[in-house]
Amino acid sequence: MKLALELAKKGTGRTAPNPLVGAVIVKDGRVIGQGWHERYGEAHAERNALTSCQESPEGAVMYVTLEPCCHHGRQPPCTDAILTSGIRRVVIGSDDPNPLVAGKGIQLLRAQGITVTTGILREDCDRINAVFFHYIQTGLPYVVMKYAMTLDGKIAAYTGASKWITGEAAREHVHQQRHRYTAIMAGVGTVLADDPLLTCRIPDGKNPIRIICDSKLSTPLTAQIIQTARQVPTILATCCTERKRQLAYETAGCRVLTAESKNGRIDLRKLVQQLGREGIDSILLEGGGTLHWAALESGIVQKVQAYIAPKLLGGQSAKTPIEGQGFPTPAQGIHLVNSRITQLGEDFLVESEVDADVYRHR
Repeated sequence: MKLALELAKKGTGRTAPNPLVGAVIVKDGRVIGQGWHERYGEAHAERNALTSCQESPEGAVMYVTLEPCCHHGRQPPCTDAILTSGIRRVVIGSDDPNPLVAGKGIQLLRAQGITVTTGILREDCDRINAVFFHYIQTGLPYVVMKYAMTLDGKIAAYTGASKWITGEAAREHVHQQRHRYTAIMAGVGTVLADDPLLTCRIPDGKNPIRIICDSKLSTPLTAQIIQTARQVPTILATCCTERKRQLAYETAGCRVLTAESKNGRIDLRKLVQQLGREGIDSILLEGGGTLHWAALESGIVQKVQAYIAPKLLGGQSAKTPIEGQGFPTPAQGIHLVNSRITQLGEDFLVESEVDADVYRHR
């Protein structure tokens, strides 16, 4: 199953909105086949593993990170391929919450005499598909709020200078995340301050769809994001309905998405609902303190990635990752759970999930 997990991860950034899945076939203590879901619309992991078999899989055991599908989509059911192959036992990591599957794959295999074992390395198998599980159950994008800060909580010096808070290893990891998630979101303030590209710069990396929250449609037409909109899909979400202003961005290759407003700003909850309906299953939120606060306040964030550099900047006016009004007491703050720490060069990445109960009780 550990090998199946590593295989599954090879599909990162290529399978959305499908899950990451790896499969390994073992016969007489030997691996005779392996595969993973390589790209959306292409063969699933189980079929790739069967195709790769060096000998007949009859009587073998298949280890697969996610319950095999039993319905027709872009690909035929994997359960059909398993039954035809002569596999005698299937070992599964995660149950599939997709209503089209949701235990039916397991039930079908057992009904045909195949031994099925579930829950093997479930926590690890669940973790790699946090995006898929969230999206298939809610229809909403899985939102990851990311920022880099110093050990005293500054994302820039008091002068506004922010390059570079973290080192090369941390910045490389950020680009891996841009490859991993379907879209990236920033606010117009970030565009005005940094003029970023918000692209993925790793070899063979996939650029995320760029989403700029710009309530008043004030992004300069000379900004790099606008200038490259014909090469990288770019959405400007705005409350501005003036067609002449929208047309200028559309002419440059952007898509202008008129969003609902709330207190004079974009209603982020309504925006992610619309993006989810359009097939965007995940968003890497790389905004500034204003957008981050709005995102937390609206309850759209599922995970936080904080890259922490062993530096001290100080400065009463220096920017912090989350601004806005803030919460009045520590007890009312956003509670994070399941934290993990990874060292990246001299820097540290702290990844935490937002406690789902936090939003339910607000």
